[in-house]
Amino acid sequence: MAEITAALVKELREKTGAGMMDCKKALKEAEGNIEGAIDWLRKKGLSAAAKKSGRVTAEGLVGVAQADNKAAMVEVNAETDFVARNEHFQNFVSEVAHAALNVGDDLEKLKAAVLKSGRTVADELTHLIATIGENMSIRRARVLSVPSGVVATYVHSAVSPGLGKIGVLAAVEAPTASDALETLGRQIGMHVAATRPAALDVDSVDPQALERERAVLVEQARASGKPEAIIEKMVDGRIRKFYEEVVLLEQVWVHDGESRVRAIVKKAGAKLTGFDRFQLGEGIEKEENDFAAEVAKAAGN
Repeated sequence: MAEITAALVKELREKTGAGMMDCKKALKEAEGNIEGAIDWLRKKGLSAAAKKSGRVTAEGLVGVAQADNKAAMVEVNAETDFVARNEHFQNFVSEVAHAALNVGDDLEKLKAAVLKSGRTVADELTHLIATIGENMSIRRARVLSVPSGVVATYVHSAVSPGLGKIGVLAAVEAPTASDALETLGRQIGMHVAATRPAALDVDSVDPQALERERAVLVEQARASGKPEAIIEKMVDGRIRKFYEEVVLLEQVWVHDGESRVRAIVKKAGAKLTGFDRFQLGEGIEKEENDFAAEVAKAAGN
């Protein structure tokens, strides 16, 4: 039997909003597995926010760069938010994003790319760490392209052009690129930043995620006491609703609150072929320090 620690209970409470005792029981039922405990809480109707993502704690910047029918996005992390305001750090992130346009999103190839300084990305990062005095890392990169059309970029909470806390790439195929297509791509980027879809289309939904969702919905429907035939129809209807929540093309367009994204793209005579969304520090846990305790310790108390 896995040990149910206070830290584990705290993590589950933050992810679901459920009560402490319910979280303890869920973790015992799931033998300490967080995802299993979340499912157990959802089946019992006790989770207030089961789909809430993990806390975002890492600092740094997301940077984007665009050229012709291609765009790149990178995430460079640092220890504190102060670094994100540093001009040298901002220039570095921007240069790394532009380097990704040329070499692609393989991190090893990206680190070997040569920058304006004559140093490689990896060496420039080491130099920056030594200069600023804070640890940093290049966490991830993504490059999207289309044979014709545009790969639009959008940055939310921008601190400088192309640099911010959330970045989005949207690959929109069309016979030719145009200002109207670029505008559509940017609007899609804004939509993705707001709704954080998990998949482009229904066929792209993670089969395991779909199976998990179906299992939870079946248990919820059975709690109603209705016949299996009715339960099946109820679950099918809720799965359609699930698709509308997590599939980009099935979502309601945030800019008008009525149309589906697929209808907006079709009306423009275009095809949405890919997207990605980076949120700074997403999924990274950073140690929480008690500042008052640190001061007291330094003072010898």
